[in-house]
Order: sequence, then structure tokens, then C-alpha cells
Amino acid sequence: MKKVLIAAAAAALMVPAAAMAERDGATVYNTKCGVCHASGAANAPKMGDAAAWGPRAAQGMEALMATAKKGKGAMPPYGLCMDCTDTELQAGIQYMLDNSK
Repeated sequence: MKKVLIAAAAAALMVPAAAMAERDGATVYNTKCGVCHASGAANAPKMGDAAAWGPRAAQGMEALMATAKKGKGAMPPYGLCMDCTDTELQAGIQYMLDNSK
């Protein structure tokens, strides 16, 4: 029985990250992006601030993704979501856009 448990634990550790469920935009925002975007820390545009997000939204998702992946100002590449997939990062950005109109 002990060997079976050890084998199962080892197998679980070998599951690729892609096989795990991706986080939705709300989860990404609440666990990563919101650290700065809720308060405006380090000049991050606050979620809900239509004036701040409007010009960003006008740039399009491709430009927003490029900025998020590269970093900007005090925001490091991928912000605080260094373990995010591109899909998760985009979901977080879209969540902030949708809640900032």
C-alpha cells in the first residue's frame, strides 16, 4: 500500500501544468493582479477606472498582452502572475477591462 501511495504521489507531480484546470479571469485578478490594480499601487490603473482603462482598451488585446508580458514601469513581466499561461493572463486582463467600462 505504501508503494502505491508513493507511486501515485510521484505521478501527480509529473502531471504537466497544461493538464491542470486553467484559472479564470476573476481568479487571476483576485490572486495576482488585484494586489496592485485594486489600490492603484505603483501607478497601476485601478480596476473600475474607465478613464484609465479606456485608452488601454483602445490599444487592443494584443498590445495589452505584449505590455503585460514585457512589464511596464514598476510592473515586472507577467505582473505578479509569473506562473500564468497566456490564456490565464489574457483572462485576467479581460476581467479588468470588462469591469472598468
